[in-house]
Amino acid sequence: MCLDVIHQSFKTVADEFGLTQENCPKHTSFIPLCFLETQMNWGWHMYALYDGKKIIGYMSLSKESDDAFELHNLAVLPEYRHNGFGKLLLDFAKEKVISLGGTKIKIGIIEESIVLKNWYIANGFAHIGTKKFDHLPFTSGYLEWKAE
Repeated sequence: MCLDVIHQSFKTVADEFGLTQENCPKHTSFIPLCFLETQMNWGWHMYALYDGKKIIGYMSLSKESDDAFELHNLAVLPEYRHNGFGKLLLDFAKEKVISLGGTKIKIGIIEESIVLKNWYIANGFAHIGTKKFDHLPFTSGYLEWKAE
């Protein structure tokens, strides 16, 4: 199930940054199934990546404006990482956005996750800013990709 992939994938992030249900209850590693159901009802585009019959990756896209989409919850199971599956999902997201008439993808990440930020930059995203929220124990970082 996609929720299991999301939980397992984002658990490594929660562990790395000391996120718990107490200090960051809305972090992706803790989301309930009803969140995904709500996103589906909102019309988000949801995609799973399979290895045979096993779901090993997940991501979703939401339309934010006529030309911009937001990428959510790009996840690859830890044991499948560093094999190109994240890039496969990201490239699929770019192609899907273009096919849906979009020209931009926006994403929010944990700013302190330097490896992840650099991965997005290496894959064509530009860092566009940060914001600190009082209710989050980290800084939110924002990146954007523009179709050429």
